[in-house]
This record gives sequence, structure tokens and C-alpha cells, in this order.
Amino acid sequence: MGVFAVDTCSSCLHRPSRDFLFIRNTPLGHDFESTSSCNSPISKIDPHPFYYSHSMASLTNDNYDGILLGMGNPLMDISANVGQDMFDKYDLKPGNAILHEEKQNGIYEDLMQNFSPDLIPGGSTLNAIRVCNWMLGVDNATAFTGCVGSDAYAKTMEEVAMGEGVNVQFMKDANTPTGTCATFIMDAERSLCTNLAAANLFKNEHLNTPEMLATIEKAKFFYNAGFFLTVDCASIQQIAKHAAENDKTYMMNLSAPFLVDFFSDQMNAAMPYVDVLFGNEIEAASFAKKQGWGEISTGECALRAARLPKASGARPRMVVFTQGKDATCVALNGVLTTYDVEVLPKEKLVDTNGAGDAFVGGFLSQFIQGKDIRTCVLSGHYSAREIIQRSGCALPSGRPVLKL
Repeated sequence: MGVFAVDTCSSCLHRPSRDFLFIRNTPLGHDFESTSSCNSPISKIDPHPFYYSHSMASLTNDNYDGILLGMGNPLMDISANVGQDMFDKYDLKPGNAILHEEKQNGIYEDLMQNFSPDLIPGGSTLNAIRVCNWMLGVDNATAFTGCVGSDAYAKTMEEVAMGEGVNVQFMKDANTPTGTCATFIMDAERSLCTNLAAANLFKNEHLNTPEMLATIEKAKFFYNAGFFLTVDCASIQQIAKHAAENDKTYMMNLSAPFLVDFFSDQMNAAMPYVDVLFGNEIEAASFAKKQGWGEISTGECALRAARLPKASGARPRMVVFTQGKDATCVALNGVLTTYDVEVLPKEKLVDTNGAGDAFVGGFLSQFIQGKDIRTCVLSGHYSAREIIQRSGCALPSGRPVLKL
């Protein structure tokens, strides 16, 4: 299959280069600022109301079954509020995510013995899938696969996720413990230190079991966090190529600066197949530097990432970059649109851990229904806002109440 660039305005085939139409969504409507020589008409109701080349409007509860498959690293989050001394002791930085190294030995035991940690089923991809299913409110609309051990942590994760309506299809390794993630929280900021353990042992042959082949065939959308690039690129390639060859949608998250810096070959191999790319402003800055673009704005990085070569012409790439409390950037068809974030009062903020995953889950809950991009982003803002008022990526007990 050939690789070609999708880097033109859909209306007039004008190559946007560094020129673009900037649209800022505010609670009162849209502000327009054109810096492009492109004169094509663009809707002033929504810059890109429908992303799909086919309508998804006919979806009902009956045919949601298995529409979204997530593949990633299932982890038991061990989360606790700690002081700066713990950050210093284990060489962790607020707002960062790393893989466990020798200098972090003893971190999980330290949390369990000297704190009262919350134990929450997690891992970036599973978090997003759980939130998506919560927003949809339809059992088995989503599925998830990854590798766990045969232990109490794995049993708890499976019971919780399936109880929340996610069709979990774990690969199990009886000789290796389930992966864990130490989550340090201080002043509502968090730092993650992950020991993949069994999650690192996922094998491509699991995707070729009869059960997984049926799940893959049923799904129309696929999502994995960038963290899975460190585990099994063969499986990523299998899913990504399946999506490209069958007019399905493959989505990925940059997830962490270290992935951009040290797993760039794996990321670059997957990128041509990525229909939707997620990330935050820190990851976007790292991505821009790695691509040789220098220090550019998050929005400019989104536009350039959207124009990278693509393996399928079924649809252009969309890039969605969050910026914490600042506006979310969406680049599509040479158009950059920003969506303001409703700021949460500081006294309600509990834990930013899982905010990015929750945003993706909320976004996907509308995206897989074929909703307009504004609705997808506002849904992501809503779910992230709900999750950061709780410890870890713990789902609210009630149904979501989203007013658009």
C-alpha cells in the first residue's frame, strides 16, 4: 500500500503550509482569524462538522456492540498523596511519566507500607476505554486487550472493568505479576512510575486467537496509548493495517515525552496509519523538536502533525492536543480550531492523574457516534473535569450529565 501526504484544504486543494484559518470556539460562538491565502468557503457554524466519509447516525444500542477496541498496558494504579521528599527519594518530577528503573526500586512497597494508597484499575488505554463506556452507558460497546498476571490485581481489574461494561479479553501470564503504576500526588499534580511486568509480555499471537479475531472484525475504531509502543509493535502494525485496509479508524496518543524521544522509530512506523492523534502541550513540544520543527506553538505542531504522510486516503488525519486549563487545539484539513476549557475551581481539584485519558474517553464516546468535533471536544472536557475531582481514574457512580 502506498504512502502519500494529506496536506491540502478539502475545498480548494490549497496547500496550507504555514498559513491556516484559525477558529476559536468560545461560549458565545466562534472567532475567525484568517492568515491564509485560501479563499475556500468554510462553514461559520462549525469548521468541520462531520469527520467521517460515511454517516454513523444510524447507530443504536443494538449495533454499538464492540464498536471500539483498546489495546494497551493494563496496570494496577497505586496512588497516594506524598511530599516532596518522596519525589526526591525516587527522582520523580511532577507532571511526568516514566518506566521503572533501578533507582525506583522499593517504590511500590514504600507506598503500600507507609501510606494509605488507593488501588485503582488503570493503564492509560484502559482508563480511556472505561471512561468512554461510562459516557456511552452501553454494556460491551467497548473492548480491551492487554497482558496481566494470574493474581489478585488481575482479578480485580477484570471484575471492575467488566462490571463497568467493558468487554475485557486479557492475555494472562501465570509466571509474571500484573503490572503496577506508582502514582505520586502533590498539590493535585501527579507523577507516574510504571513497572510493566506482565503488561510487557503481550504477544502478537493473542490477537490471532479466534476470540480476538472476532473482536477485531467487529470493531470499527481502534485506540492505543503510545505506551504500547514499548511492548508490541507487531500488534500495533496488525491493527493499524487492518483499519487502513477496511476503512476503519485507528487512533493513537503520544502519551509521554520519553516515548517521543526514545521510541521515535516505533512511533514513526505507526504514524502513517494514525487517523486521529491525541496528546498534550508538553508531548507536542517534544514531538515538534524530534521532527526538527523547533520551538513552535502547540497549534502549529498540530497542523504540521496532521500533514505528515498517511497510509490511507479514506480520511485526513485529525490531531487533538489538550493544554490543561488552556484551550484544546484541533487540526483538520488545514484548519486549526481551539476550544476553551471551563476552569474548575481550585478547591474542587483532587487529582490530575487520568485527566488526559478521561478527555480521550469522553471525546471517543461522541466520535464513534459520528458527532461533530465540537461535541466530541466538549464531551472530552466534561469527562476530564469529572475525573479530576476524584482520586485516580475512578468513575463517578451516576450517569454523565452533559449539556452542550
